[in-house]
Amino acid sequence: MCIISSKMKSYITEALSNFFFEYETPRQVLVRNRRVGVVCRLIQLGVLAYIIGWVFIYEKGYQTVDIAIGSIFTKMKGVAYTEISGEERVWDVSDYVYPDQGGESFVIMTNFIITDGQTQSMCPELPDGKNTCNSDADCTKGQFKRTGNGHMTGKCVNTTNTCEIMSWCPIEDDRKIPNPPLLSVAENFTLFIKNSITFPSFGVVRSNLVEGVDQRYIKKCLYDPDEHQLCPIFRLGDIVRLSGFNFSQMAGVGGAIGILIEWECNLDLSLQRCIPKYGFHGLYGNAKEGESSQASVGYNFRTAKYYMEDKVEKRTLMKIFGIRIDIVVHGLARKFDIIPTLTAIGSGVGIFGVATVVCDLVLLNLVPKKDFYKNMKFKYTAVQDEVPVTQLDKEDQEKSQTETPK
Repeated sequence: MCIISSKMKSYITEALSNFFFEYETPRQVLVRNRRVGVVCRLIQLGVLAYIIGWVFIYEKGYQTVDIAIGSIFTKMKGVAYTEISGEERVWDVSDYVYPDQGGESFVIMTNFIITDGQTQSMCPELPDGKNTCNSDADCTKGQFKRTGNGHMTGKCVNTTNTCEIMSWCPIEDDRKIPNPPLLSVAENFTLFIKNSITFPSFGVVRSNLVEGVDQRYIKKCLYDPDEHQLCPIFRLGDIVRLSGFNFSQMAGVGGAIGILIEWECNLDLSLQRCIPKYGFHGLYGNAKEGESSQASVGYNFRTAKYYMEDKVEKRTLMKIFGIRIDIVVHGLARKFDIIPTLTAIGSGVGIFGVATVVCDLVLLNLVPKKDFYKNMKFKYTAVQDEVPVTQLDKEDQEKSQTETPK
């Protein structure tokens, strides 16, 4: 029993010694074969080009990334004048911006239809061909049509051949949209955008009022993609034009435009190079398509102003056609970081192993002297069966007995 424990102790000691104080390295064979050598170097060059060109230069794998958190403040300026049916009126920012200005999404009114003095009463439907009737049977009392404007009373009005309804009367007639737009002067309105962003991981805060954009510059500048790329004041007509649309057409029926403020910042360089870029995109329809090819053209909504007259509630209904502006901020900052750098280098070194695998497949399977290369690469040895420990113990006992003196 003592002999077995001593042997086990010796075996464990030897195994630990080999583990800590020995080093193993794979056997390498130098093969002089031009074709295989060229294939190997071409693959390695391809991997090296991928690591340098794609991972480091294009994808910037040596940098860590942070997404911006931003806020938007807007302000419109401009005054319009209209004369409708002899009534003169001046429109300022409080009249044509919906909702109250200041946010990243709002509507600038460019055209409208007004229906004055509406009251809750009974009147015939609009004779627009959608709600015709021939008799009272066509106007079911208490019901309403999807294309109608109120609840039917059960009567068919002979003068208009439409059903009588209970609604806000007189009914709005929006069949004819004013052309040219009533607020066509809105083309010269200006929009001021103030954008602030922060990259929380890097502790960096920036504004689109960058270096050089001071009060003196703002008072005289208008955004121009070639000459004044950093000016935060935009002419509404230029916004529509840069989005690919015609202002007169869009002002007549309304539309939607997206303004993209994009920040691409490399914080390894000077912070002054972290500046915004503005993009303008039409969000309704295609500018190259005609209105007839679109199912729904423009952008409009209705709003009403309520008042009391002779103890009767009345309202002025306005169908507003306008240009909806949606401002979106996208910010991305990069900065050197040792962890992604080492990760990229490590993955690149691992990809270099592809060249070895491909060349081994060629050498061992495709070249004429593949058997010779196999013998050079692999070393074959005959391994004897291991002798059990119990058998070794018996042999040691027999040997000790024969060596004992008589």
